[in-house]
Amino acid sequence: MSTEKTPSTRPKELRRAIESLVALAAGPDDSPRGDAPDAERKQRQLLIEEMVTTALGLHGEEINMGELRLMRQALREMRAGFTMFGRYRTLRKVAVFGSARTPEEHPDYGAAREFTRLLALRHWMTITGAGPGIMQAGIEGPSAERAFGLCIRLPFEARPNPLIADDPKLLSFRYYFTRKLAFMGSADAVAAFPGGFGTQDELFEALTLVQCGRNAVIPIVLVEGADGEGHPLGYWRQWESFVRTAMFENGWVSSEDEDFYDIVNSPAAAVEIVTGFYRRYRSSRYVGDRLVLRLDAPLGPAACGELTREFALLLASGSMEEGTDLDGDDAPAGTPRLWFRHNRKYFGLVRRLIDRINAITPVGAHA
Repeated sequence: MSTEKTPSTRPKELRRAIESLVALAAGPDDSPRGDAPDAERKQRQLLIEEMVTTALGLHGEEINMGELRLMRQALREMRAGFTMFGRYRTLRKVAVFGSARTPEEHPDYGAAREFTRLLALRHWMTITGAGPGIMQAGIEGPSAERAFGLCIRLPFEARPNPLIADDPKLLSFRYYFTRKLAFMGSADAVAAFPGGFGTQDELFEALTLVQCGRNAVIPIVLVEGADGEGHPLGYWRQWESFVRTAMFENGWVSSEDEDFYDIVNSPAAAVEIVTGFYRRYRSSRYVGDRLVLRLDAPLGPAACGELTREFALLLASGSMEEGTDLDGDDAPAGTPRLWFRHNRKYFGLVRRLIDRINAITPVGAHA
């Protein structure tokens, strides 16, 4: 008698085999967090089962060997990035972009070094591309102990800079898209220094992700060195002139999108904007159709009405509400929160809302 399985039974057996394999790989504790609730552990297992099923589904597809290698390497790089940054999840991080060709004696190099040094004093870590120029300055400022290096394998950049070359927080990427994911998925702020195509690519990627709501709103500061009298050299003002003339004036970018970035006149000013963004605001996430802003201090009884009136364009319906607990939000119980039904538009206004929240006088404090 033939032992060949019919098409109707093969998927069932495959599903059971995948479930057994994932359970075997997990061992007694399937989560790095031993205290994770059962629902979270089950969801984790289901997601891994889906990934295994997707990979096995590649059999018989019209996919060539090069494409298979790309998918394999991309998954490896994403896993390495998520694993490394997961160890430092509780620390704030700034992604630093800028030219690899900036010499050490250039004012931009000094500005990048000073900016990251000052942030390190406030317990921030730096993420750079691990190359020379601005990337090396971004590691020199805080020291390698408080820095990550995400290098890209290029034929004309053989090795990472010596400050990070032998550090365990150095990762090597074959693909730009997985490297960008590591940058933006881990950054609480972005600082861009003058550079070429690569710098502009990284900056516009950050602006686009925030503009489209694919990344949480974060501070983006544009910094450069100063001349002998302390005046910025003008790179970012030229950039802004192009953006306003070619984009804003043609209606290709909305007026509120200008709030996504700040051009600053010194490294110290950049640090104040980055750290000031988290003065009261902590983080955000969506729970269903509600945007939840987690805070470090409550706003007070009058604030919700004021914010509802000021930022009505953000509301799909209803009003802004405040509380310390919300079903579906996994922040610790007792965390102050502001939430509202967001229309998923006008993310520049979300940035203005966060600035407004940070400016509200704390409950019980004197104005």
